[in-house]
Order: sequence, then structure tokens, then C-alpha cells
Amino acid sequence: MARKKKKQLKMPAIIGGFLLILLGFVFSLASLTDPVSDSNPLALQEDEDMTKQEFIDRLLPHAEELQEGYGILPSIIIGQAILESNWGSSQLAHEYNNLFGIKAYGDQDKVNLETKEYVNEQWVTIKGEFRVYNSWEESMDDHTMLFVNGVDWDPQMYEDVLTAQNYQEAADALQEAGYATDPGYSDKIKDVIERYQLDQYD
Repeated sequence: MARKKKKQLKMPAIIGGFLLILLGFVFSLASLTDPVSDSNPLALQEDEDMTKQEFIDRLLPHAEELQEGYGILPSIIIGQAILESNWGSSQLAHEYNNLFGIKAYGDQDKVNLETKEYVNEQWVTIKGEFRVYNSWEESMDDHTMLFVNGVDWDPQMYEDVLTAQNYQEAADALQEAGYATDPGYSDKIKDVIERYQLDQYD
């Protein structure tokens, strides 16, 4: 009789052990199928703790593709993105994927936000309509095509940016073409490029 009792006691212990193993397996599967991963570009974009080097590394592959296709220097693309979006943390970049402060016209997807412009030798805050993009890559494409196609009234407006032999020439060409109202824009672009050695990617 005593032996029979021992066998009955073993069964619940075996079942309990099996359930613990099953529970552990389920949790490991859940962690493997976590939708937030480093391979998801949108997950990276929304990471507020992205380091400066991670931001550069995030943009670099597509910047190199644009250089191969159109001749624009990666240092200029990334340098402008850093300056215009504050390392991707501005509302325009973080919520609307617009890295370069590109304005919207006509029926383009847009958002109305405050911006600072240099007018009559002083900084003023105004409301502006800005493009909304589906991704940072789409924003980078539009930025490059602005240089390639220019604007309606001057298709060659940014031609010197594309044909520049180095980032210094390209930054000066941006200033001369009037990309930004900031009178120190060219120097700020050069400073960012030099500080973070972005010209190594050209």
C-alpha cells in the first residue's frame, strides 16, 4: 500500500514540471516575435535615445546610394539632416519624417508648424507648411531631387551643389542658392561636417 501512494505522489510533480517547461517555451517564443527590432527602420526612427553615431549610421547607406545615382556628397546630405532636424529629434523629423525642413506646395501632404526665418537682419518666428514623408529615406530622396531638378522658376538653382568637388564648395553653393535664410548657413554646415568627420564618407 505504501508503494502505491508514492507512485501517486510522483504524477503531480511530473505534470507540474512539464507545465513549467511549457511556460518557459511560450515566453521565449514571445521574445523572439517582438515586433520592435533593430532591423525595423521605423523603430529606429522613433528611438529617442539614438546616439549621434547611430543617427549617422542610419542615414549613411541611403546617402551613399544617392551619391552613386546623382553625385551629391553624403557629407552634405547627413550634415544638412543633422543641422535641420537636430539629429532627427525635431518634431518635423520625428513625427513627419522631414529631415531637411522642405516646404510643401500645392496639394502635397503637409503639416503647418512654426519655424524661424532670418528676415531684415533679425530672427522671426513664422508659420510654415512643410512636407510630410512616409520615411526618412523618402525625405532624403526629395532633398536630392530638389538639387537635381531645381525649382519651377530656376531648374539649375542647385546645380553647383551637385557638381561641387568637396563639401566646402557644396556648402557655399547651398548658401548662394538661398537654401536657407540663415546668413551663417554655409559655415554651420561645414562645422558639423568637420566636427563629426562626415567627409570620410564622400
